[in-house]
Amino acid sequence: MLQNDIKSGFRPLLMVMFILAIVFLFSVGVNAESLRAGTGVVDITCQNSTEKISDPLLVKAIVFDSGKIQAVIITIDTIAVGGIGSLQDNFLYSVRSKIENDLDISGKNVLINASHNHRTGGQVCEDVVDKTVLAVKKAVEKMVAVRIGTGTGYEDRIMMNRRLQLKTGKEWTIRHANPCPPDDEVVGVGPIDPEIGILKIDKADGTPLAVLYNFTIHPYTGIAGGGVTAELPGFASKVIQDNLGSEATAFFLQGAAGDITEILYKDVNSPRTPEAFGNLLGLSTLQALGKIKTENASSLNVITENLDLPLRTDIPGRISLLEAEQSRLISSLRSTSLNFKTFLPLFIKYSLDPEYPSYYSYRYLQEEKLGTEALKGMDAENNRNLKKYLNNIYAMEKCARIQENLNMLRTRQAEINAENSKTKTVELQVMKIGDFVLVTFPGELFVKIGMNIKEASPFENTFIAGYSNGYFHYGPTSEAFDGLAYEDTNCLFAPEWEGIYVEKVKEMLAGL
Repeated sequence: MLQNDIKSGFRPLLMVMFILAIVFLFSVGVNAESLRAGTGVVDITCQNSTEKISDPLLVKAIVFDSGKIQAVIITIDTIAVGGIGSLQDNFLYSVRSKIENDLDISGKNVLINASHNHRTGGQVCEDVVDKTVLAVKKAVEKMVAVRIGTGTGYEDRIMMNRRLQLKTGKEWTIRHANPCPPDDEVVGVGPIDPEIGILKIDKADGTPLAVLYNFTIHPYTGIAGGGVTAELPGFASKVIQDNLGSEATAFFLQGAAGDITEILYKDVNSPRTPEAFGNLLGLSTLQALGKIKTENASSLNVITENLDLPLRTDIPGRISLLEAEQSRLISSLRSTSLNFKTFLPLFIKYSLDPEYPSYYSYRYLQEEKLGTEALKGMDAENNRNLKKYLNNIYAMEKCARIQENLNMLRTRQAEINAENSKTKTVELQVMKIGDFVLVTFPGELFVKIGMNIKEASPFENTFIAGYSNGYFHYGPTSEAFDGLAYEDTNCLFAPEWEGIYVEKVKEMLAGL
């Protein structure tokens, strides 16, 4: 009897525990499956384009909703988010304001990343703000429950650091705006970041919805014959989308590409095309994507803050230094009887056979036997003129590079003067989607800074989204300011900016 009473007393307790367990498991399932996402894509190419359109310029949006907050990532096939290129300086503010008003999503939770595409040909449509917001609206309309996974890929065949280290201890930037230095003056190159940061997003049934892939590359090669193109990121995204099918969308997120260039940027022996490199990046992303498993997740967080960075004060001194160097180079020019028409054939001839440049060796041997040195005398004179002409060429090339740097320094100084302040306010943002973490910079961050942030982050899968939420030119390392190369002349901030920025990023990451 007592035993039956005990059993009957436990039954209600067991029932309560069972119900609580079901409620707990259900709540865990709801939380785990609460992340929702949707994508939208809109063509932003000018409809009345005056240039050949190789492939369209696109704005893509993906909206995330955790049930607690919403976040938006927008990628756009332009050179920058304001500052330079087709987008107006108020583009970011206008898009965020419309998103807030029309969709009730906080503007502070909107990240806009430019691919840094140099080949738009100015053919971005005038209503690009409205079309960008339209992409976000399309994404909101298609929100579904999603599973996500994070991982990394690897690609090191398509880029290099564009700052060449010279024997002088200075650096020279590989650009079409100026020639490369003589080979014997180059002693090294800087680092690259071959990591592809990937966020894989599937629908609840496992169907691919989207892929966010973050990579550091400078897309400015252009296509053979010229014309408007989404460049290397456009080709890479097409490869990914074609292989995934199911109307999946690939989002390219530009990284810290301030001192990175495509490996064949200076190639003059074959037509330029970014398609081959885009295909390689796309395939490398797909290879890594296949190893990433997706799972339910609800973690979503965004922190957006402003940071005051010190403006540089060294520009007048640098201008004086470069002007003095330019004056020295001009003074080094020497007169020579050669012009280009006579220099080129002589240079080729004397390069083919420095010992016997003017004729076959037997003529020189015959003169030696007769005790005459007519050919040797002529060779000596020609070599003197060749040397002077070559020295003049190198001096001219250096002067051209210095002139470009002087122009940039004067332009940046004018901007600093207009600020009438010792600091410039920039916006920084960190975003965490599951295990996928993004850190922004509104400009062209050097690759080493980006890699250092990744290494210092408390999150394993941290990636850099440069060219995001504004544009304030270059962000060189503090050491690079001594290089007198393009990027450090085209910078608004004082060398100590790097340490201030990195510490702020660490603080924001700790708050996620």
